[in-house]
Amino acid sequence: MSTATKLITANELLTLPGGRFRYELVKGELLTMSPSGEEHGAVIMNLAAPLGQYVKANKLGRAYGAETGFKLESDPDTVLAPDIAFIKMERLGPLIKSYRVGAPDLVVEVISPGESKNKVEKKTSRWLQGGALAVWLVDPHTRTVSVWRLNTETRFLSEKDLLSGDDIVPGFSLPVSEIFI
Repeated sequence: MSTATKLITANELLTLPGGRFRYELVKGELLTMSPSGEEHGAVIMNLAAPLGQYVKANKLGRAYGAETGFKLESDPDTVLAPDIAFIKMERLGPLIKSYRVGAPDLVVEVISPGESKNKVEKKTSRWLQGGALAVWLVDPHTRTVSVWRLNTETRFLSEKDLLSGDDIVPGFSLPVSEIFI
């Protein structure tokens, strides 16, 4: 005898009570995630703060912090929440209370210690297929950043390199080493 998984919608996800876990939705299936560890949170802030300040000072668009959900698919729904996101000014609309439909222009994911390479690559692919222009995968374990773009070879940056916003966040740059201090 098999048991069917009850699929839920983005609207149902939005009404789940907060608590010990964070959630994402992939093709209607609820994914439960534990809170991140200290290193993970510090790495996010080391990149989110300078990126957010740069975006705001230069009126380039809007930066988003962890737990902001983006609805990538409907029927069944997929809602993912990157660690950091950015949307260019020309794509912004008014702020809404529900999930924004579509992917941000830039997605930043900080890899957690327990995440498998397969899981990270699947999520990166979902973001790019959903319309993200780039995904920055930040790996605290190897102290590297990989820059993924659709139909382009992945760039791998070490602590001696400079992370650049390229054409997505024009003029932004940050030494990779500063992400891990």
